[in-house]
Amino acid sequence: MDRTSVSALGRMRRMLTRVVLKLVDDGLKMQAHQVEAYDGLVRDKVEHFQHYGFTSVPFPGAEGVGLSIGGSTNHMVVLNVDDRRYRMKGLEGGEVAIYDDQGQSVHLTRQGIVVKGAGLPMVFEDTPSITMKASAFIRLETPRVEATQLIQSMQLTAGGVTGGLGPVVATMSGGTVNFNNVVSNYQGCTTTYNGSTIDSDGLPIDHRHRHLEHDAGGLSDPPS
Repeated sequence: MDRTSVSALGRMRRMLTRVVLKLVDDGLKMQAHQVEAYDGLVRDKVEHFQHYGFTSVPFPGAEGVGLSIGGSTNHMVVLNVDDRRYRMKGLEGGEVAIYDDQGQSVHLTRQGIVVKGAGLPMVFEDTPSITMKASAFIRLETPRVEATQLIQSMQLTAGGVTGGLGPVVATMSGGTVNFNNVVSNYQGCTTTYNGSTIDSDGLPIDHRHRHLEHDAGGLSDPPS
């Protein structure tokens, strides 16, 4: 085999190699790595090609596949990068997951989608609306639900939740409740107002409340 053939064969062997990430620069248009390949070979500013719409910053020590363009290790790029230290394991056939080293994940299981926050907050922002469509119900298992402004509902029921904790309590501190063209039905209920005022047509409905008698037409006495 002549020298030209030997050189070409050597370049072919070096085209693909396993690399270990040493440093990561995510501030460039194309993420760049410092990598170590075979025999301690180190290359700087090696571009990392990722899938469009998906990006990650791997830790030093992660592993990848280095591709030497034209067989020259002076022009190397990194393809797939994985980290055996943090990879989610034990998935079933056909399942898909996005994950990180902290335990956060979005797991498309065979039974449905499972999102884990690893004890960290989740934020949905910069959107005019969020729509959830469920054919049966949406369940919130939490000690409290807060809303800083308006809540609208076509129907509202307190109680009757499977696995609910504590008594059924509806509490309002301050503010105004407006009923317009509403029919209220109370069955077997006790309603208590402490230090509150309810007005009807501008008149208070409380211990001062008086109404027209059906017999003589005069005003009734206030409740005792």
